[in-house]
Amino acid sequence: MFEKDRWQEIFSAIKQNKIRSALTAFGVFWAIFMLVVMVGSGNGLKNGVTDGFKDFAQNSGFMWSNPTTKAFGGFQRGRRWFPNNLDAEQFRDNVKGLDIISPRLSGWGFNNGENVVRGLRSGSYSITGDYPQFQLVDPSTFILGRNINEEDIRLKRKVCVIGEMVYDVMFDKNEDPIGKSIRVNGVYFTVIGVSKPKGFDHGNRKVQTIYLPFTSMQQAYNFGDQIDYFAFTAKEGYQVQEVMDELIAILQKNHSIAPDDFEAIGKVNIEEKLKQMNFMFLGINILIWVVGIGTLIAGAVGISNIMLIVVKERTKEIGIQRAIGAPPRIIVSQILTESVFLTLSAGFLGLAFGTIVLQMVDTIVDASRAMAKPDQMTFFLNPQVGLSLALSALGMLIFAGFIAGLIPALKAVRIKPIDALRHE
Repeated sequence: MFEKDRWQEIFSAIKQNKIRSALTAFGVFWAIFMLVVMVGSGNGLKNGVTDGFKDFAQNSGFMWSNPTTKAFGGFQRGRRWFPNNLDAEQFRDNVKGLDIISPRLSGWGFNNGENVVRGLRSGSYSITGDYPQFQLVDPSTFILGRNINEEDIRLKRKVCVIGEMVYDVMFDKNEDPIGKSIRVNGVYFTVIGVSKPKGFDHGNRKVQTIYLPFTSMQQAYNFGDQIDYFAFTAKEGYQVQEVMDELIAILQKNHSIAPDDFEAIGKVNIEEKLKQMNFMFLGINILIWVVGIGTLIAGAVGISNIMLIVVKERTKEIGIQRAIGAPPRIIVSQILTESVFLTLSAGFLGLAFGTIVLQMVDTIVDASRAMAKPDQMTFFLNPQVGLSLALSALGMLIFAGFIAGLIPALKAVRIKPIDALRHE
């Protein structure tokens, strides 16, 4: 295979037919180039979509109340109901697969007008009442201070964590807000921390939110034992859906909701959503590989056709080789070597150019992210291909080159020496 004369013959044949060789190799080049770019783009799309949720608890779910859509237990349809503290206690006591349960109050009625005041400064912000466990489901980073803790919950302390944008408006630059008071909907709370979200923050909602201890918000604003919605996670070995079904059953029983009233309890299963997303990206990857391999096959067919022409052009030469005693394996190896060399050369160029294009796109994406606003979700991130793809592409190239040259090689060895010598 590494005989000098053989390689000289291959290079001589390529030089004599430069345009034909280039056009033939372009099919393989384009196939590998497109495969690399498409796989890298698919990875970039997946990375971009999942990046904003990488810190989010994947075994989590959310539940909230909606008006009933069916009459049940003496109540008319359209009844507005709310979960309460008793529901949360029963969840903890009776649902074996439940790991974290974190009730939340949203304070929807507080968002009309400027509801937060500090001295001469004021603004309109979202107000929520949280347990510290909510951070285990949807975590934030604390720029200053700390999060709400269990003592804040137990003692119903009038303390709060403010979002990054609330801090920017309510305090001077570099001013320490810890221990300072702000008036939230008429009630004074002491700032204990400044937070910003990990990952995506659609519409800057989290950075424009003030977080109060759940029990303090219930008491300060006369919510009674009302809960707006729950965030929860399932223990290892349990599915989110089976835990959610048990929680729903408890709510239906406690609040006289019809078992078939599927709209009365709003719910989101994050585990299921992520599975659907993974299946979607799996389908995209399968489509990419089907298209890429199909394009590679088309390129290999082109090389095979050219090698058939090459065999026809060298018929007399092959006849001479056979006449002086060259065994069939020599003829076959010559054709296969040229075919594999042409395929690998074009394929490596396609792999290299595809990698360069992806690196350029990655650089542009990184620059765009650096200039992006916090609420802008990145849908494309790190469009790279791994070593496994390079090895797979190498294997496909060798196989494609072998198959492309095999048919012409077999045709070459079937030529009888006497017929080849007579060929013009």
